Amino acid sequence: MSEEFHRIRRLPPYVFAEVNQAKAKARAAAEDIIDLGMGNPDSATPPHIVAKLIETVQDPRTHRYSTSKGIPGLRRALAAYYARRFEVKLDPETEVIATLGSKEGLANLSAAITSPGDTILVPNPSYPIHQFGFIIAGASVRSIPATPDDEMLKAIDRAVRHSVPKPTVLIVNFPSNPTAYMADLAFYKELVALARRNDLFIISDLAYAEIYFDGKPPPSVLQVPGAKDITVEFTSMSKTYSMPGWRMGFAAGNPRLISALGRMKSYLDYGAFTPIQVAATAALNGPQDCVAEMRQLYKDRRDLIVKGLSAAGWEMPMPEGSMFAWAPIPEKFAHLGSVEFSKLLLAKAKVAVAPGIGFGEYGDGHVRIAFVENQHRLRQAIRNIRGFLLTDNGGPADAPVETAAL
Repeated sequence: MSEEFHRIRRLPPYVFAEVNQAKAKARAAAEDIIDLGMGNPDSATPPHIVAKLIETVQDPRTHRYSTSKGIPGLRRALAAYYARRFEVKLDPETEVIATLGSKEGLANLSAAITSPGDTILVPNPSYPIHQFGFIIAGASVRSIPATPDDEMLKAIDRAVRHSVPKPTVLIVNFPSNPTAYMADLAFYKELVALARRNDLFIISDLAYAEIYFDGKPPPSVLQVPGAKDITVEFTSMSKTYSMPGWRMGFAAGNPRLISALGRMKSYLDYGAFTPIQVAATAALNGPQDCVAEMRQLYKDRRDLIVKGLSAAGWEMPMPEGSMFAWAPIPEKFAHLGSVEFSKLLLAKAKVAVAPGIGFGEYGDGHVRIAFVENQHRLRQAIRNIRGFLLTDNGGPADAPVETAAL
C-alpha cells in the first residue's frame, strides 16, 4: 500500500517548488523579495466588472446551481467577441462552452478525448498543463520545437511519419507562455493544412490574445478556412481583464470537441458561480478601454525591464506579446541551469523568477520574467540584478556577494 498511485507516478516533482520554498523562507526572514516568478496579474479588475458582480450577487436566485456549459448570455458574448475581433462566426449553442479558467478546460478536454497510449504533440518548452493534462489522461507526449516556423512544421511531419501510434492531437500556444513567441496567419494556414492532411486535432491556447505590443493583434487559428473542422481554441478572462482569481475561461470551435468537453464537465461541475458569469458577460460586451489600458501597462513594464536589464548586461529579446520575457541565462551562469540560477538570483538579488526547466527540458537555458510589479518595484529589481551581475562570479547561492554602487 506504500506504492505511489499510478497517475501521480507520471507527474514529476513540481519544478518550481525549490524556488517557491526558498522564496517563502526568505519572506519568513523578513527579506524584501520582488516576485516576478508567477504570471499573476497585479492590477485590479476594472470597476464596471466588479460593480456588475456586486449587483448580481444581491439577487438570491443567482446563488443556486449554474450550468456547466455557461449561461446563454455569456456564450453569446464570447461568440460576439470572436465575430468582432477575428471575424469568426461561432454558434453559441454548439461551438462555445464556458470553463473554470482555460487550465480546467484544457485538462478536462484532455481527459475527454484521450485513450491510454495516444501520442500527443506538444511544443517544448510550453505551459505545463499542455503536456501534463494529456499525461494524466494516459497519453504519451512527443516534443516539437516551440517556434512558429518551418522547424515546427517539419517536426510535426516527422512525428506523424515515425510515431507509433500516430499522433492524434497537436497543441499550439501563441502568444506563448513562457517563450512569448508570436504566430501569424500565414503560419496558421500551413499548420491547419498539415493537420488536416494527417487527421490531427489542433488545440490552441490563446489566453494572451489581447496582450500584444508592437505589431498587429495576434490572430486566431479559427480564422483559417476549414480550421473549425479540426480545432478548438481556449481563451481566458484572467489576463485580458485582470480576473485571474475569478476562474473564467472558454473553449470555442469544433462542435464535436466542444460536445466532448461539455459531456465531461456535466459530470464534474455546475459551472462558475452565476454572478461571475454575468460579470464576465458585462466585461465582454462592455467598454474595452480597460483592455487597451492593460495592454499599455504591460508594454511600459516590458520596455522598462527588458531595456533596463539589457543595459545592466543581461541581454534578452524584446517580446512582442504576452506578459513575460523569456530570458537566456547570462553566459557566466549558464552552467548552473535554470533552477540553481533562479535560486542564486533570489538569494543575491532578492528577485524571484520562474526556472525555464519548469516548462520543459528545452527551457533549461532560460528563466521566465513576469511583468507583474509596478514600475517602482521593477526599477528596484533592475538595480538589485545589476549589482548581482557586477559582483557575482557564478558561484553557489550561499556564497557572499559585495554590495555594488548603484
